[in-house]
Amino acid sequence: MNKKNVLYFAVLILIPLFVVSILYKTLINENKKNSKEYLIKISKNNEVLEIPLENYIIGVVAGEMPASFEVEALKAQAVASRTYAMYKIELNKELEATTDDQVYITQNEMKEKWGNDYNKYYNKIKNAVNETKNLVMIKDNSLFKSFYFSMSNGYTEDSITVFNEGNIKSVTSPWDNSSINKFIVTTEFKLDDIKTKLKLKEDIKNINILKRDKNNRVEEVKVNNKTYTGINFRHLLSLRSTDFEIKIKDNVCLITTKGYGHGVGMSQYGANGMAKEKYTYDEILKYYYQDIKLKNIEEIFV
Repeated sequence: MNKKNVLYFAVLILIPLFVVSILYKTLINENKKNSKEYLIKISKNNEVLEIPLENYIIGVVAGEMPASFEVEALKAQAVASRTYAMYKIELNKELEATTDDQVYITQNEMKEKWGNDYNKYYNKIKNAVNETKNLVMIKDNSLFKSFYFSMSNGYTEDSITVFNEGNIKSVTSPWDNSSINKFIVTTEFKLDDIKTKLKLKEDIKNINILKRDKNNRVEEVKVNNKTYTGINFRHLLSLRSTDFEIKIKDNVCLITTKGYGHGVGMSQYGANGMAKEKYTYDEILKYYYQDIKLKNIEEIFV
């Protein structure tokens, strides 16, 4: 075959490849244009930030869940956090970067938090977020406030009981137990300090637990002649949970708690326990939130 024929056949081969390449790039660019980028407005350090949703979720997972946790637990956290965020967005509400909504930390804060492990943990969380990209939970055909917390006392709580809203039901959480560090914690208070925190005028003579719910959490506490709900008592004294025991000796009050957090929705340590037993992130979410479906945001916000 002479050089002229070789050149002719080369052109015949290269032109179609060139055309296909152009068409492929055009298609990719069109998909990028048509793919909506969701921006989140958050309030952090008295400043309003506007950042892409998935970047925000990375910062929330990093702020809310230990990066050492199992990947499936991190994925479950990503979906729960994304659902919470989109629920607030649907209501046109701004998000706080604190426990008032969800803790969000920047990459600089991650570097301070993780030190030499920054690259390992950042990539681990980023991958978990990317693998659940745009996924949210739907309950009763709509987004919902997907509460979550650190660890239960062995049972989660009904959202209506704790927050007087929502339809998240109590489930057992056997993965939350004494094998977890700080599952049981005893805190020492001086009676005068409790008097101050409760804003009482008279000295404290006695503190009695009057009532517990089905999950052993305290419903009512009586201090002298004044009755508090277990939830209010916990907040006033900054206790780790509403499952507590009280012992008074001399001028000292010892309060022993089980678990950590309000108890509604997904237990983060419970999720990690499930992940260790090879449950997937969607199985974890369906267990703690019950009767939910996973959907892509673009199916909801069209």
